[in-house]
Amino acid sequence: MKKDSCSKSNKVLFFLGVAAILIGTVTLSFLGGRKLLRDYRRNQLMKNNVVIEIPEIRIKAPVLEGTNNDVLSKAAGHFPDTGALGKGNYCIAAHSSTIYKEYFNALRDVKIGMKVKLYDVSKNLYTYYVTDTFIVEPNETWVLDNTEDVRVTLVTCTDDGKQRRIVVAKPQKTNV
Repeated sequence: MKKDSCSKSNKVLFFLGVAAILIGTVTLSFLGGRKLLRDYRRNQLMKNNVVIEIPEIRIKAPVLEGTNNDVLSKAAGHFPDTGALGKGNYCIAAHSSTIYKEYFNALRDVKIGMKVKLYDVSKNLYTYYVTDTFIVEPNETWVLDNTEDVRVTLVTCTDDGKQRRIVVAKPQKTNV
């Protein structure tokens, strides 16, 4: 009798273990598959749109036109009515939240002097260097105003979402 109850509990434990392994495998496959699909979609968007890259903090994202929820759910967005790439104040927004797309999560780690690369649709490279970082209130839209100088202004939420983190980058001037 003792051998039978031991054998039954071993079988139950064995099947519970197999079930746990199967559930874990399916869960990891599902999450991994979602990441692969997200990466594929991002790479497709980067083929036909402007791309921003800050290599030192591992930011690389497609930049679509507009900053509505649909755009920011899949990419960074260029603010309409701000400068064109390479002209004036080219302003880009992206989420910095794990709830949404996390393209600008690492923007909190940017340092003065870091290189910001932008590739236009033809994949021509525009290189800028971070010159300023600061925090503003959401209603302080002056950061989007056009400027006479060429610059890129990056906008994202602070960690608590109550303010906006601003990063300004300008082309490096060379002495000729």
